[in-house]
Amino acid sequence: MQTVLSGFAKKVLLSAEQQFQSFRTLSSLKANQYFKSSDLEIHECKTNERKVKPEWNDLPFGKSFNDHMLEVNWNIDKGWSKPLIGPIHNLSLHPSAKVLHYAQELFEGMKAFRGVDGKIRIFRPDMNMKRMKTSAERMSLPDFDGNELIECLKKLIKIDVDWVPPYETGASLYIRPTFIGTEAALGVHSSQDALLYIICGPVGSYFKGKTAKPIALLADPKFVRAWPGGVGDKKVGANYSSTLALQNVAEDKGCQQVLWLFGDDHQLTEVGAMNLFVFLINEKGEKELVTPPIKSGLILPGVTR
Repeated sequence: MQTVLSGFAKKVLLSAEQQFQSFRTLSSLKANQYFKSSDLEIHECKTNERKVKPEWNDLPFGKSFNDHMLEVNWNIDKGWSKPLIGPIHNLSLHPSAKVLHYAQELFEGMKAFRGVDGKIRIFRPDMNMKRMKTSAERMSLPDFDGNELIECLKKLIKIDVDWVPPYETGASLYIRPTFIGTEAALGVHSSQDALLYIICGPVGSYFKGKTAKPIALLADPKFVRAWPGGVGDKKVGANYSSTLALQNVAEDKGCQQVLWLFGDDHQLTEVGAMNLFVFLINEKGEKELVTPPIKSGLILPGVTR
C-alpha cells in the first residue's frame, strides 16, 4: 500500500507541475510575449505638479517618492501592454483582486547611487531581475525580459534625475519594482491579469538614527521565517507580513532586527532585512568569513553577497 500511495503521489505532483508549466507556456505564447523599452510611452508631470524634494540629510526610509512611476499591464489573452511612465498615482483595484486575497505578488529592492564623478549607477540590476523572474515563476505571474525592464527603469531615473541625492549626502535612490495579480475574481487560481510597476524615492539609512554602526538582533527559536519547499528564497510579501509581530517584539527589546533560526540545532539563516555573514576564528586559529548556504531554499539570495 505504501508503494502504491507513493507512486500515486508522484503522479499527482508531476501532473500539477505539468499544468503549471502549461499555464506559463500558454501565457508566453500570447500576443506581445514581452514588452519592449522601445515602445515606452512617457507622460511627464506638469511643472506645477512636481513635488518639493525632501532634505537630503534627513531622509527617512520609504517615506518620499519621485514624481513619476513606470507601469506595464498584462492580460492572458492580450499579453503585455506598452510600458508607460507617468505621474505617480494611487492604484485602482477591484476588492476581489487576487493580490488582496491570495498574496499573489512579489517585489524587489534596488538602489541607484550618484558617484563622486556625478554619474548615476544602479547596483547590480541584472541580479535583481534574475531574482524577480524566479519569484514571478513561483507566484505564477507572467514572464518578462529583465533587460527590457532595466532599460525602462533607466529612462524612469533620467526623468526624475533630480531626485537622486548628491554623493556627499551618503543617501541613495531606492527603487521598488512590484508585480501583482490584479484579476477581479475570487477563487484560488492564477490571475489572468497582472500589473508590473516601479516606484522610486530618495532614502537614507534603513535603520533609524544609524548609518554603518552595528545593530542588535533578536533570535527566538520558537519562530521560523521559512521552511524547506516554501518560498523563503523568493522575495514575496507573504514572507514579510508574518514577521511583523516578532519584529515589534525585537524593537521593544531594543533590537533593530530579527535573526531567524531554523531546526532543532538552531541553524542561522538570515536577518529580516539582510543576509548574514559571520566573522570567526576557527579551530586552527585561522580567520574566516562565513555565510549560510542558500541551496536549502530557506534564504533569500542577497544581491550584495
